[in-house]
Amino acid sequence: MAPASRTAPTTVLLVRHGLTPTTGRVLPGRSLGLHLSDEGRRQAEAAARRIAKLERVAAVYASPLERARETALAIAKARGLAVRIDRGLLELDIGAWTGSSLARVSRKPEWAQVQRYPSGFRFPDGESFTEMQARITGTLAALVARHRGGTIVAVSHADPIKAALAHALGMHLDHFQRLVIAPASITTIAYGATGPVVIGVNVPSDGAKPA
Repeated sequence: MAPASRTAPTTVLLVRHGLTPTTGRVLPGRSLGLHLSDEGRRQAEAAARRIAKLERVAAVYASPLERARETALAIAKARGLAVRIDRGLLELDIGAWTGSSLARVSRKPEWAQVQRYPSGFRFPDGESFTEMQARITGTLAALVARHRGGTIVAVSHADPIKAALAHALGMHLDHFQRLVIAPASITTIAYGATGPVVIGVNVPSDGAKPA
């Protein structure tokens, strides 16, 4: 029998961006120009303080969108690191639904499929949930390979983080809507030789219990 690999797992801290003025009301998708709210900046600073307590962080990555970059900047600054942009961490491309109010899209007949059968849904002029999951898991695999045995931060968006978490848990994508990823929360996955291990899910950046 071959000896077990002694390579330490690579730990990925998946951080959702902090609150914006439209969080919970509008589906911004990949719209540009959406920044953190005052509360979102406070949340980003809280995440930065929490992550600053770790012994080592090799790199901080972020989606190109402003709300993710601003969250990552607070974390990177506290660690004395630069933010590295990776398009693989982008928000789900919701195409023609971009900018729609949540109240409006929730009345669409397609909304039930988005919630119950997302693996079979593609947004008009946008991305499918399966494509998004393949994108985020492929991106994380590349980052893990780049930082073997280290700890990295990846600041992304709720749906990509939920999709990555579902993949790590062996959960079918049609069940990923059962997961909750709050603004500025931290989800920790260790990727090792025998597969991913989920260490923490939706941990509030300020240490409070999830609502």
